Amino acid sequence: MTHDPFHPVHRPRRLRSTPGIRRLVAESRLHPADLVLPVFVAEGATDPRPIASLPGLVQHSRSSLTDAVQEASELGVGAVMVFGVPLTKDATGSGALDPDGILAQSVRWCLEASPGLPVIADLCLDEFTDHGHCGILDASGRVDNDATLLQYAAMANVLADAGASVLGASGMMDGQIGAVRAALDEVGHTDTALLAYAAKYASAFYGPFREAVQSSLQGDRLTYQQDPANARESVREVALDVAEGADIVMVKPALSYLDVVARTRAAVDIPVAAYVVSGEFAMIELAAAAGAFDRRRAIEEALVSVRRAGADIVVTYWASEVAGWLRAG
Repeated sequence: MTHDPFHPVHRPRRLRSTPGIRRLVAESRLHPADLVLPVFVAEGATDPRPIASLPGLVQHSRSSLTDAVQEASELGVGAVMVFGVPLTKDATGSGALDPDGILAQSVRWCLEASPGLPVIADLCLDEFTDHGHCGILDASGRVDNDATLLQYAAMANVLADAGASVLGASGMMDGQIGAVRAALDEVGHTDTALLAYAAKYASAFYGPFREAVQSSLQGDRLTYQQDPANARESVREVALDVAEGADIVMVKPALSYLDVVARTRAAVDIPVAAYVVSGEFAMIELAAAAGAFDRRRAIEEALVSVRRAGADIVVTYWASEVAGWLRAG
């Protein structure tokens, strides 16, 4: 029997015909446990403070942080990621090493609010330095890689003592994972996991984040964050962090670097995270507010794209909201 070309045998549309069928064959899914909620906590704040460039987001007070963490926990979000916003800064970021400083305190407040929810503490000096860089500067004004590692090692133990389950090593210093792992293990923090910002790019999309943490950055971070033109370099960075003891590796930003997420997933057999950063969040929020597209559909599509590229964990300011949508079906 001659096949009629106007009646094709292969009909991919069959598997798109109903919501149930589409759900059945979906290759990538969102789940609350795969999402991480970043939170900003301001020292001395008595009420949450709106962040102008991040619609709907705030610098938390202790009380509003408690509410946000409890909500995330109840919705099944996988973890919270904590950033501290101190009142004072200095050249060496000494506030990051203070056991009673805002970051260590915030870790403890999160655990008080939800003891079972993992807390990822940001292991970087940029919020605490008066020059805004992620490390200590040398006499010529350049970031001193090895002097910075000593600060990271001390900071890591402060945050592990506070109860952080995971430390997000975000500074992009050479050897940071090895130095921090050795420092933690030496004092018995062998169970504290390391999330390596293994492929962190020098991105314009961090702009709103710098408002959120009241960054004092002078200059740029081009000498230590990755060049957006390079992708092969990210594979090398990832491999070095894995060799030094990283438990999870991360690509940041996510949406503009989905190719790097895919390369990273192909290169390693440990969990891969990706961070949908402040500028990516703001673009979608502002465009949706202007009526450019349906907000919920755009958010879901953006986050699914990160999972489709290979990320196991998605760090997103929409974590609790999306978890609520998923719970509601």
